[in-house]
Amino acid sequence: MSDTQSGSGHVVDENLRKGRIGVLGIVFFVVAAAAPLAGMTGVVPGAIVLGSGAGVPGVYLITGLTLLLFSVGYAAMSHRVTNAGAFFAYVGRGLGANAGVASAFASMVAYLAVQWCIYGFFGAVMAGQMDAQFGISQPWYIWAFLALAIALILSIMGVDVGAKVLGVFMSLELASLVIAGVAMLIDGGPEGINFSASFAPSHIFQGGLMGTAGIAFAFASASFIGFEATAIYGEETKDPKRAVPRATYLAITIITLLFVVVSFGMVTGMGASKAIDQSVALSTVGDVPLANPANVLISLANQYVGTWLGTLMGWLVLSSLFAANVAFQNSAARYLYAMGRGGVLPKWFDHVNRRGAPQNAALVTAVGSFLCITYFAARHLDPVYNLFYWLSAVAVIAIVIVEVLVSISVIRYFGKEPGDTGIFTRLIAPLLAIVGLAGMEYLMMSHFSLLAGTVKEGADPTTTAWVQNTTGTVLMAIPFVALIIGYIVGVMRTESDEAVKDFVS
Repeated sequence: MSDTQSGSGHVVDENLRKGRIGVLGIVFFVVAAAAPLAGMTGVVPGAIVLGSGAGVPGVYLITGLTLLLFSVGYAAMSHRVTNAGAFFAYVGRGLGANAGVASAFASMVAYLAVQWCIYGFFGAVMAGQMDAQFGISQPWYIWAFLALAIALILSIMGVDVGAKVLGVFMSLELASLVIAGVAMLIDGGPEGINFSASFAPSHIFQGGLMGTAGIAFAFASASFIGFEATAIYGEETKDPKRAVPRATYLAITIITLLFVVVSFGMVTGMGASKAIDQSVALSTVGDVPLANPANVLISLANQYVGTWLGTLMGWLVLSSLFAANVAFQNSAARYLYAMGRGGVLPKWFDHVNRRGAPQNAALVTAVGSFLCITYFAARHLDPVYNLFYWLSAVAVIAIVIVEVLVSISVIRYFGKEPGDTGIFTRLIAPLLAIVGLAGMEYLMMSHFSLLAGTVKEGADPTTTAWVQNTTGTVLMAIPFVALIIGYIVGVMRTESDEAVKDFVS
């Protein structure tokens, strides 16, 4: 990984610029990718109504703790491996280059799919907001294209510029969530604070993992995508062996606390015994429950803080979605860059501009987003019910597959080279993470029809699992197909000895 000279004598840099981002900058990107405000407004009401009701805060707590267990081994690997393609580099180090290439393909499915789906959600919300507030009526894809252009510019300008922009957005977003959540808890709502209703196992797992509790866990698991991107930025920090573990633990802790505290505040604000009924009432448009899930948190913010906060949150949902797009634009570009540098994609992808950004990879990522938006617009497919729900479901299935592979890789790698790594870090935590993550994957797949909105006609997904239609089955298969194709590509490469070294460095 060094500078090379082109035929014209121009020196082409192949390395990301070191020292451009610190721990907080990484955390901004990762928390932005999780889009906590969008998750609180778009996901939590559905988890309450269709899932565990008042027990949803406990569901988020258990999900966050599971991902913290995953982070133990993940952070330990960051001490041994520093690579912009963190996931596939870790898998390659522990399970071999072919498995690393397979995970690279699955990871790219995840990061591209989640980026594309957010453009749909952003475009739809922005179109509605601009029309309602200013009378500016433009189709959703115009706003999506505008967001794409700005995200591309920020990614080309460098990771430090993007981190500063996200820092502003994230500060406002986090402040609004904390204010709303704490205000509801301080007030106590109509029934007072009820810890048992939200955190007792009997309420968390109410309905069983094959029933409503499983639906809640599926929604919660989908809310955390993006936290694992900390190691992607390791090459661009001054001290990746310290920055990446700190950023990983800090990011997952912040995301978990936000979801737990604010969802608990929402349950308290509505009253634990009435959380489901109130969520339905506040989110119903016409006769359709959950048609406007954002109205649940915004209405509670209006009630317990003031209308100014509800109004602000309406706009901050947009900044949350935009920040997530910037974060995933950067993450996806760095994965393409690392795959080019590692010989999986053409070397053209590993070009870095004078600001230390992976410019070619960023351009390709943006072109992919442009084509996706254009396709859904041309087919007159809905930006939320089709683009957002379909591809977000694909993304979470793909990312959890790779997280399981990483945990297996951690056990195998440290089994061969334990060094001074303790048994909890190299064995116990990864084993527990595998069990938890595999459980999450099963729950998300069995309730895929709810996540993707692909319910088979005549079926009731709230009482019966595995009832997706043909579209849902095809979408759910995409990450597994990508995994298989990636493995075949790894096996077929003739230059394996030289080209795969980036997967294990």
